[in-house]
Amino acid sequence: MEKYINIAVIVSGIDEYYQSCILEGIQKYAREHRINLAHFIAFGGIMEDSKHDAGEYNIFSLPDFSQFDGAILLANTISSSYVADSIISRIKNAGIPAVSIDRDIPEFYHIGIDNSSAMEKIAEHFIVHHKFRTFNYISGPQNNPESVQRYRAFRNVLEKYSLPFDERRVYFGDFRAMSGRQASEYFLESGLPLPDAVISANDVMALSAMNVFEENNIKIPDDVCFSGFDNTYDARNYSPELTSVQRPLAESGILSCKLLFEHINGKKNERSFILDMKPRFTQSCGCESYNPETPESFKKRNYKKIESNSVSRSMINRMSCKLIDCDSFEEYIEKLKPFINEIKAEEFYLCLCDNWNSDIDDSDNYNFHLNNNFTVEGYTKNVTVPCLFRNGRFSSLESFESKYMVPDMFSSTDKNKIYYFVPLHFRERCLGYLAIMNSDFPMKTSMFQTWSITICSSLENIRKIGCLDNAVKKLNCLYTVDTLSGIYNRNGFKNDSSELFSYCINNHLPVMLMFIDMDNLKHINDNYGHKSGDSAIHAIAEAIKKSCTNGEIYCRFGGDEFIVFGAEYSEEDAVILTEKIHRNIKAESDRLNQEYTLTASIGHYIQIPDENSQIFQFVTVADHVMYEQKKKKKQSKYIKK
Repeated sequence: MEKYINIAVIVSGIDEYYQSCILEGIQKYAREHRINLAHFIAFGGIMEDSKHDAGEYNIFSLPDFSQFDGAILLANTISSSYVADSIISRIKNAGIPAVSIDRDIPEFYHIGIDNSSAMEKIAEHFIVHHKFRTFNYISGPQNNPESVQRYRAFRNVLEKYSLPFDERRVYFGDFRAMSGRQASEYFLESGLPLPDAVISANDVMALSAMNVFEENNIKIPDDVCFSGFDNTYDARNYSPELTSVQRPLAESGILSCKLLFEHINGKKNERSFILDMKPRFTQSCGCESYNPETPESFKKRNYKKIESNSVSRSMINRMSCKLIDCDSFEEYIEKLKPFINEIKAEEFYLCLCDNWNSDIDDSDNYNFHLNNNFTVEGYTKNVTVPCLFRNGRFSSLESFESKYMVPDMFSSTDKNKIYYFVPLHFRERCLGYLAIMNSDFPMKTSMFQTWSITICSSLENIRKIGCLDNAVKKLNCLYTVDTLSGIYNRNGFKNDSSELFSYCINNHLPVMLMFIDMDNLKHINDNYGHKSGDSAIHAIAEAIKKSCTNGEIYCRFGGDEFIVFGAEYSEEDAVILTEKIHRNIKAESDRLNQEYTLTASIGHYIQIPDENSQIFQFVTVADHVMYEQKKKKKQSKYIKK
C-alpha cells in the first residue's frame, strides 16, 4: 500500500478569506490522496504590538522541516520579512520540495497570478468605460510583492492615460479591515475634493472604506465609485456589490498540493504557474450586478454563517468565564476539557514548555527574586502535555521532546491526519503550543483566533496566580523563617506550636521546653570574624534539625539561642534528645574543621500545662536551667589548644 506523505503548511491569519480559500483547496486535494497536513498557524501583524507578534510567529520555529516530505508556504501572509526569510532558509536547508503561493522564490515551485494585468484592467475600465479622472488608492504593505505589483500597475495606467498622480491620494495599509477604515478617514480629513473612484488593493480594505464613506453620507456609486481585489464572499454580497477581481484561490491550494504529491512520487512539473484572473465589474462602479446567487440562497448561506459565529462566540464566552475563574492549574485543566469536546477534534494536545510557569527562582532556600529567563525564541527541548485527548479519552503526558511536535505524529494510519498548530504565549513569553487534529473548528469559524487568545490569556492568568501564591509563600517564609539559620524564627515557632500546646493543655499531657545556648560565640566573632560566627550559628541549627526527628518544633530564639518544644515528653526522652544534639553539634564542628570547637549549653523543663499557661513561660524556666549548666563550664573547653 502506498504510504502517506507529510506536508507542512506555513500560514498566518487563516480566518481571512484569502488564506481560508487556499487552505480549503490544499485540504481538498490532501483528503482525496494519501496526504497528511500539519498547518503551523500564526495571527501576526494584527495587534500592532511587536512583542505579541514575536509570540505568534514563534510557532514557525516549531517544525523540523527535515521530518516532512514537502512544504507549502504562504509567505505573503507573514508581515515580518525577517520571519518569512528565516522560514524559507530552514526549508531550503531541510532539502525538501516546497511550493510558494504568490511570492516567487527561485528554489521553490511557484503559483502566482498576474497582479499587474488584473489591476490594469480595473483601472482602465474606470478610465475608458466610466470616464473617471481622479482616483484615490488604498494600497497593501509596501514590502509585500503583490501589493507592490498592484500599486505599480495602477500608477502605470495613470501614466498611460496622462492622468495626474497625487501622493496625498494614496494610503498604505496592511490588507486588513482597520486600514481600510483608516484610509477613508485619512482621505476625508485631507481637505481634497472627493475622487471619482477609490481603487483598493483588496476587498477587505475596500468594504471597510465604503462603510466610512456611507457613514459620512457619501453615496456609492452615485458620489464615489469603488473597486477591490479578490472577489470575496463579502464583496459579492455587499450592497452595492463590489467591483473586484476574481482569483482562483482554491485552485492555487489544489495545485500546490498536487505539485508536491507528484514531485514526491517522481513526476516533474514546470516550476512556475501563473493562474488566470477575471475582473468583475458590478454595482460599486455603476455597472450591473454580477452575482448569480438568489436572495433566498444568500439569506440561507448568510444565516448559517451568522449561526456558526454565534455558536462559536457563545462557546468562547462560556470558556472565558470558566477558565478565568480557576484558582489552580489542576482546576484549569478540568474546566478546559468540556470545551475541547465542543470543537470535536479527534486529537488535542496542550503542550507546555517546561519553564512555562517559571517566574520565582527557588534556588535559594528563603530568598527569592523574579526570574525572567523564559523562552522567547523556539521551544524548550522537552514539553509537558497536561491535557491530551486521543482515542476518545483524556490523559496527560509528563514529558516528550518538542522536536516531534506531537507524540506519534507520523505513525502509520488508515486515514488522513490534518493538524493545526497554534502558539500559546503572553506577548513575547512562550508558554507552549496547541495541536488539534481532524477538527472542522479552525476552518469553519471566523473566531478561531479569539478562541486561541482566550486560552492564552486564561493560561497566563493561571501562571500569574501560581507565581503570586509562590511569592506569598516566600513572603510567609521571610516572616516565619530565620534567614541565617534556615529554621523557624519566633513567629514561625509560635504559629506552629500553638495548636499542639493547646492540645496538651486540653488533654493534660506533659510538654517539654528545651533551651539551647551556643557557647562562646563572642570569642568566635572577635577572633575569626562575623562570617565564621554566622557559619557557627547555622551549624548549630543544622545539628538541632538533624536531632529533632519525632515531631519536635524548634527555632532560633535570637542571637545564639535556640529552643525546642516537644509534646508528651518524659525526662528520659529529654535526656536522649540532649545527647543527640550534643553528638550532632560535634559532627557539625568536625565538618567545619575550624580552629574552634562548637559546643552548646542545654537545659530543659517538663510540666503538664494548665489552662492559664503560656508557652514562653516554659521557655523562661528552661532558660534558667540552661544557665545553670553553662556556669559549670570553663572557657578552656571551647577552644582548641
